[in-house]
Amino acid sequence: MKYLICEDFSGQPVPFLFPDRVAHLDMREQLPYANVLSAGYIILADGQFVCSGGDAELGAASRPEDVDCITSFFLRRPGNAPL
Repeated sequence: MKYLICEDFSGQPVPFLFPDRVAHLDMREQLPYANVLSAGYIILADGQFVCSGGDAELGAASRPEDVDCITSFFLRRPGNAPL
């Protein structure tokens, strides 16, 4: 899968995951946020997310903190209730 991490209106990073067949730039155009923090590819390997790559057109690449940002969204419960 591909991903983008954008900065939301409150300055917080928000990840978007989408299929490989969708271009990073095409997905970027659909999002309401102006600032792209990073972009790349994500896989699940041995039970952990691994981020890599980037997108030259956007001038954005994967960063070490992307894994934590994406993982934290999968660990959240509806209404941000604790686990």
